[in-house]
Amino acid sequence: MEYIYAALLLHKLGKEITEENLKKIIEAAGSKTDESKLKTVITTLKGVDIEKTLKEAAAMPVSAAASAEKTEKKEEKKEEKKEEAAEGLAALFG
Repeated sequence: MEYIYAALLLHKLGKEITEENLKKIIEAAGSKTDESKLKTVITTLKGVDIEKTLKEAAAMPVSAAASAEKTEKKEEKKEEKKEEAAEGLAALFG
C-alpha cells in the first residue's frame, strides 16, 4: 500500500512516477524497498490517467449511497403494502 501512497504523493506534487522517485519516498518514510513491488507499481501505473481515476473513485461513494437510499425506499414501500393487505384481510374476518 505504501507504494501506492508514494505514487499518489508524487502525482500530487507533479513529479514523475519513476522507480527512483518511489524508492526515495519509501526510504524517506523509514521502510526498505522491495524491488519487485516497485517494478510492479511502475508497470501497473503506465498509461493510467491518475487524475481521471481519482475523480471516478471520488464519485463512486456518492452513487453507491444514492443506490442504497433507493433500495431502502423500495423496501419501505413493500412493507407498507404488506401491512395494508394484512389490515384488509383482518377486516374480512374481523
